[in-house]
Amino acid sequence: MNNNYYNSDDLAKFGNIGEFQKEVADKFFGWYGEVFKDSALSAKEKSLIALAVSHAVQCPYCIDAYSSDAYEKGYSEAQMMEAVHVAAAIRGGATLVHGVQMMNKVKDIAM
Repeated sequence: MNNNYYNSDDLAKFGNIGEFQKEVADKFFGWYGEVFKDSALSAKEKSLIALAVSHAVQCPYCIDAYSSDAYEKGYSEAQMMEAVHVAAAIRGGATLVHGVQMMNKVKDIAM
């Protein structure tokens, strides 16, 4: 029995999400495939973006998939870690900027 909520073997089962709603899953996978094709951004660039976003949204399956994908597409460990740092900086900044809401609220109730 697996005692972890995250099971890395489940990543290989991602395609099975259509089992209960094939039509919707087909639409998702069609769209997903289009998003990651070369266009204004290369598939390689999109892979690094996906790696960073995976960390920002904290999806272990996405981190697994895009760590492999970005590395296989030629990104170095340093480039991949820098992308993670960019994601962390944006996430941290987003948390801090929401502090303005707290400050506004405290100023309102303190008056």
